Amino acid sequence: MSWDRNQMAARAAQELEDGTYVNLGIGIPTLVSNYIPEGVDVTLQSENGMLGMGPFPTEDEIDADLINAGKQTITELDRTSYFDSAESFAMIRGGHIALSILGAMEVSEEGDLANWMIPGKLVKGMGGAMDLVAGVKRVVIIMDHANKAGETKVLKKCTLPLTGIKVVDRIITNLGVFDVVEGGLKVVELAPEITMEEVRAMTEATLVE
Repeated sequence: MSWDRNQMAARAAQELEDGTYVNLGIGIPTLVSNYIPEGVDVTLQSENGMLGMGPFPTEDEIDADLINAGKQTITELDRTSYFDSAESFAMIRGGHIALSILGAMEVSEEGDLANWMIPGKLVKGMGGAMDLVAGVKRVVIIMDHANKAGETKVLKKCTLPLTGIKVVDRIITNLGVFDVVEGGLKVVELAPEITMEEVRAMTEATLVE
């Protein structure tokens, strides 16, 4: 049985280290904030100018002025701070964010990432994607293993415009957890009841022991 979006987010939350600053990308990564392990204190950064994001609000907590980079309403903490985009990107580019958890359209076996556009489709803007993969110390990707057409997104080489080259450290999909290592991808963990045969059938990238 493959993981659903929430289970993938919960697995990604295990990557969080106490005392670190973390950026969560748009899409599935935003769900990670709901699964921060007990006893782990992380400070979530949003590139639209917020440090110290709380979990998603309940209906009576919604404040339309409090949004993350994906335009979702969020909550603040007693230590939350606000700042302009220049300061936000100075944090990212200056190497002050320890971990970025991002979504992706494609990832290659060498850790190349494509997550910002599909040629011919309308793009509002690339946001902070390139800054995040260039300036953050560790990059973890959460995505479905295949696209809606059933084609693998875990490739030998990306076909879409790249966000970054050799920037991904770990990939978490609905089938399992994979590390980018010399020669390809190493299987770290499989989702319950998923077999290696299923993973091989759904993966173009080289899998190494």
